[in-house]
Amino acid sequence: MNHRSLSFSFLSLFVLGSCGYAADKPKAESRYQKASVASRDGIGKLYMGREISQVMGHLGAGWLERSGREKEERTDLLVKNLGLKPSDVVADIGAGSGYFSFRMAKLVPEGKVYAVDISKQMLAIVRARMGKWKVDNVVPVMSEITDVKLPPNSVDLALIVDAYHEFDHPWEMATSILKSLKPGGRLVLIEYRMEDPTVPIKRLHKMTEAQARKEMKAAGFEWVETKTMLPQQHFMVYRKPMPKKRVD
Repeated sequence: MNHRSLSFSFLSLFVLGSCGYAADKPKAESRYQKASVASRDGIGKLYMGREISQVMGHLGAGWLERSGREKEERTDLLVKNLGLKPSDVVADIGAGSGYFSFRMAKLVPEGKVYAVDISKQMLAIVRARMGKWKVDNVVPVMSEITDVKLPPNSVDLALIVDAYHEFDHPWEMATSILKSLKPGGRLVLIEYRMEDPTVPIKRLHKMTEAQARKEMKAAGFEWVETKTMLPQQHFMVYRKPMPKKRVD
C-alpha cells in the first residue's frame, strides 16, 4: 500500500495489540521516531508515542462508497452535526472518492468544498462524479504529504474522516490545515474510538481522544468539544485561535 495517500482506512474484524512505544515531544529536531520493527499494519514511524498506520489507495474507493456505510457509521448524523452554513468554505482533507465532499456540497450552495487528496486516482474519481452529477462547487485539490495546498485563512471548516492517523507527517499536515483556516475556523476530526474494544477496527486505525487532543494541541489547535452521537467514532471539534487583541 502507498502510505503517502490521505485516503480512508480499510475496516477490519481484527484488533491489533499494543505498540508499547514511549512518547516523543514534538520538537522540530526530533519530532518523529523510528520503531525498531514496524507493526504489521504500521509504517514504523512514531509521533508522540503513536505509530502511524499504513493506508489504502484508490483501489479501496468502492469500500468508501459501500451501501451500508451510512447505517454502520451514521454518516448522516456526522454531516448534520457539522453545522454548515450555505456560504461556508469547507475542506474535506483526505477526501478519497468524495463521499463527504458531495454530501457537504449540497449544504453549501453559496460556498464550496475543497476535496483534498494526495492520490491522483482518487481525485480523478471526484472529477468524474462532478461531471456526472453536474456539481460545480466541489474543487479537487492535489495536496502534498506536508501541505494541504489551500489558501491561508480561507476555510471555515476542515473535516478529516478516518484519515489523520494515516498521515506520515501529521504535525506538518495539522499546522498546514491550521494555516488554511480562518481565525476561529473549525477542524472536525473523526477517528474510530480506541477506548472501545468492541469497535472492530485494527488498533493503528483507531485513536484515543487523549492522543488526538495532545497532537492537535501541539499543532496549535484549541479543543472545543467531543460529541458522542456516532456509534463507532469520536467526533472531535477543534478551533483555530482568534488573534489576541493588542493592549495599548
